[in-house]
Amino acid sequence: MTRKIWFCTLLTVLVLALSCNKETKEVKPEIEEVKSETGNTKTEETIAKVEKRMVKLETSMGDIVIELNEDAAPVTVKNFLSYVEDGFFDGTIFHRVINGFMIQAGGFTAQMQKKQTKPPIVNEASNGLKNDRGAVAMARTNNPDSATSQFFINHKNNDSLNYVENGNPGYAVFGKTVKGMDIVDAIAAVKTTTRMGMQDVPVEPVVINSAKVVTE
Repeated sequence: MTRKIWFCTLLTVLVLALSCNKETKEVKPEIEEVKSETGNTKTEETIAKVEKRMVKLETSMGDIVIELNEDAAPVTVKNFLSYVEDGFFDGTIFHRVINGFMIQAGGFTAQMQKKQTKPPIVNEASNGLKNDRGAVAMARTNNPDSATSQFFINHKNNDSLNYVENGNPGYAVFGKTVKGMDIVDAIAAVKTTTRMGMQDVPVEPVVINSAKVVTE
């Protein structure tokens, strides 16, 4: 009887060992599929790439690389990328440059012709991102939800441009300069004048030759 019990115990241990070995072989891959808020399936690797998506502005004074923050400003980033993918920014200029404040681009050609834009977007300035030096934000009119294609790069920390409340809606930051702040400094230092009724226009046009999505 004791021998029978011992045999059954041994058999149970062997079965459990084989079962554990089988489970070990069926371990899920390191990159698991997850559901996004919209219900689409994405891998962790894909999500990481989206979070680090960057745009290179090849200007007549050098290259500037912007890292976009799609998590904090999804509407703004989608809008900005749509202009990039359409080639809208190619041939436009930094039309408003104020040293110690910001450099603004995305709306005019070198001949100071205003380009036709897409509909305005909602202001995402309450996303927690600040208008610090190197931060990239959307330009707009007095209407908070009026931003279209024009954007600016902060040349210094501009706390006055940050969101405070609905009565002080701020300017939506959607990315940051990760390469080329020396180029931003150089653009900010150019001589400016008044052209076509607009102030702070560089005497010599600073042209965005191309804007394209890059991975670095």
